[in-house]
Amino acid sequence: MLDRLRTLALKAEPSPSTSQWLQRHWLILDNSWLKILALLTMTIDHTASFLLSHIPACVVPVITIGSHPLSIYYALRLIGRLAFPIFAFLLVEGFRHTHNRLRYGLSLLLFALISELPWNLVHSGTLLYPVQNIFFTLLLGYLGICSIHYLGRHRLWQILTLLLLLALSIVGRVDYGCSGFGFILMLHLLRSHPLPRAIVGCCILPARWVAGLAFIPISMYNGQRGFIRGPIAKYLCYIYYPLHLIILYLIRL
Repeated sequence: MLDRLRTLALKAEPSPSTSQWLQRHWLILDNSWLKILALLTMTIDHTASFLLSHIPACVVPVITIGSHPLSIYYALRLIGRLAFPIFAFLLVEGFRHTHNRLRYGLSLLLFALISELPWNLVHSGTLLYPVQNIFFTLLLGYLGICSIHYLGRHRLWQILTLLLLLALSIVGRVDYGCSGFGFILMLHLLRSHPLPRAIVGCCILPARWVAGLAFIPISMYNGQRGFIRGPIAKYLCYIYYPLHLIILYLIRL
């Protein structure tokens, strides 16, 4: 009798909803794993760009897909296209969840300045290089999000600020340029609309279909912070950027 009642009770329980299924089987990447993925794909991209591009065997096509020859160098650069969209997404999430937005912006500025010398060295072998590192792109995007958030009641000032930041992204020649700046603003404005966000994002960035693949792990984000916690772990992720550029420069030497 008890077994029969237990069976009837189990049958009466509602089946898991679609949202519960997604939470368990699809939304499996937290902020920390997205950060690790972005750092990994960035490292692959920079290793190919700054080291493998100088090795003849790596730039010779090994297979042909359709009419497109594919070399080891080119394949790794394609993988590296995933890095910036994920970093931009993490920036938008950082703006939403940080406890101190001023300190967040100052941290971006500080590491933009710290990273400039390694960035210049690894690109040109000198102290000067006309394009600025990705931290400057993220900083301009962050300031753009701040202007959208804080100047909503002052529409004229908001538009002027955004136009100024857009001009800085072009004149300052930051990495990914005005498309990178616009991409970050788009992620912020469409943060609650995943499908339009992915479609518009693929249209904004260079190497569109490849960069668009970054929206697959982004769509798997579950909103959790993950295992990278505290200021030390946070700044180690920041330090990794100029540090790995210096290491690649020394290896190439």
